This record gives sequence, C-alpha cells and structure tokens, in this order.
Amino acid sequence: MSEPSLSMTADDDLPRTIRREREAREREARERASAVVATGPTAHDRDGFGIPAPAATVTDFDVSFTKLMMFFIKAVFAAVPALLLLTIMLWLFGQGLQAAFPQLLKLKILIYMPQ
Repeated sequence: MSEPSLSMTADDDLPRTIRREREAREREARERASAVVATGPTAHDRDGFGIPAPAATVTDFDVSFTKLMMFFIKAVFAAVPALLLLTIMLWLFGQGLQAAFPQLLKLKILIYMPQ
C-alpha cells in the first residue's frame, strides 16, 4: 500500500472559502500597493518620499475686529430662519401630540391652574 502524500503547507488544510477570502485580501493589498506606487506621493507625503507631515499646533491667528464682527452678524442673520423653522416644527409636533393624546390638554390645564 502506498503512503498518502501529505503537504507541509497549512493552506491545504483550510476550507476553500477561507482560502479564497485570504487570496482576495492579498490581491486587494497588492492592488492598493501598486496603485500607491503608480500615483506617486499623496497630499500627506512630504517631499515625495512617503514621510508623513509632522503634527502642527496653531497657537495664534490674526483676524481684525471688523471681520470678526461681520462674521458674527452674518451668523446671527443666518440663525434667524433656522430658529423660525425649528419653532414651527416644534409647534406642529405639539399640535400632533395634542391631537393624538387629548388627555395631555387636560394635564396642561391642571398644571397651570393656581389654587
């Protein structure tokens, strides 16, 4: 009787789906590596050598008072329509709750009734 040929690699013992998944991951990693080499340095690289840019901390920036004032005035004017829309939405939500649960109106009256 002949002896069975046993392979010394661990890949032969794995189920076919696991081997396919591993091969797909390896292929994707190779494609990503080749795409990085083909496109050249990215925006995060410095000098094109693949070295990431160092971390930076902003300690100060110069903005004139008038520009800062104009920014906040524009922000206030931009917030007015948003607040109106939010008020309308909350009012509609409250009206819907009162229509769905009329006992809430009775509770509201009882809370506001002074004794």
